[in-house]
Amino acid sequence: MSAEHSAGALAGVRVLDLTRILAGPLCTMMLGDMGADVIKVEPPGAGDDTRSWGPPFAAGESAYYLGVNRNKRSITLNMAVKSGQEVLAGLIRKADVLVENFKVGTLEKWGFDNEWLKVNAPRVVRCSITGYGSVGPKAGLPGYDFILQAESGLMSITGEPDGTPMKYGVAIVDVCTGMLACNSILAALNARHSTGRGQHVEVSLFDSGLAMLANVAANHLVSGKNAGRFGNGHPNIVPYTAYPTRDDMIAVAVGNDGQFAKFAAVLGHAEWAADPRFVKNPDRIGNRDALDALIKTELQREGAEAWIEQLMAAGIPCGRINNVAQALAAPHAIARDMVTTVEHPTAGAVKMLGIPFRFSDTPASIRRAPPLLGQHTEAVLREELGFSDARIAALRAEKVI
Repeated sequence: MSAEHSAGALAGVRVLDLTRILAGPLCTMMLGDMGADVIKVEPPGAGDDTRSWGPPFAAGESAYYLGVNRNKRSITLNMAVKSGQEVLAGLIRKADVLVENFKVGTLEKWGFDNEWLKVNAPRVVRCSITGYGSVGPKAGLPGYDFILQAESGLMSITGEPDGTPMKYGVAIVDVCTGMLACNSILAALNARHSTGRGQHVEVSLFDSGLAMLANVAANHLVSGKNAGRFGNGHPNIVPYTAYPTRDDMIAVAVGNDGQFAKFAAVLGHAEWAADPRFVKNPDRIGNRDALDALIKTELQREGAEAWIEQLMAAGIPCGRINNVAQALAAPHAIARDMVTTVEHPTAGAVKMLGIPFRFSDTPASIRRAPPLLGQHTEAVLREELGFSDARIAALRAEKVI
């Protein structure tokens, strides 16, 4: 881990993290990686649901939890009772950012609506991460990544053409929602420089899922035609898919007509570039199956590494289809510090993913291991809110912390 007081881009920004599971914790971890001081508030006893989502575990801490909760301090607090809400009010007043993924209306029920924030914490940026947002027929319903992958249309375009709809291999809607939340918070913090006040930012899994359709949504909105499944293929570019070689599969991404001519030449069929079926990308789209069949036949002549070497020499984007272990052990992943080791208070040296963004002047850093449940409760109450030992003891006796 880097030095405790490494000055990142968000050094001096206080984030109050009232989230759990994935989208919210990923968002706040990214803010923490950028230098923010993140205080994670968890219910006493069990804490964040993902603490028990295993195996695997490292000294009782689930890998799932460890993966999205570094650079945070953990306190336990029963926010559903008045004395807990009094503590929460103090923490909010000291914060720059409040991130929550409660059911719509929960904070309001506790008395912390946007009007309260305007009066008591006018500079706080509140980010609400919800399943379906605060308006619309499904507003207020809880959101689950798998269900949102289904409802957003993402599953309908994933899988083999003659197969069943398929979800992504990770909770991709949660991940993208967390990233969008982080992005939105940074924009609101920037706006605060000119307005002098915070604002309420809302992101939802539903909106994120639809936004992730990107060019596929654009294709439908322009053409009126429904999107289909292309397996590993691309709806707008051919050849752009995975192919079997003599031993392993490789991914090939031929992005334009010039690259296709080079690709055909490497495969020993320069004449394909003059074939009326394949000259232009729209031609290749219309003859996708015929071209893929020809390519598959030729790629059987050699193994994956031999083809990758030849294709890369010709400037054709391609790569081996790695499994997760191979991807994380790849020399380039190691060179980019995308696997790092953190010293955890009970698990010792724990490997985790590195930081995927870099700053030339205000480096991102890992300053804290993912915290134990309530590890920093007393320190935060003393140092940030000025609580006495007696008051802390009373809160503990009442099971508020």
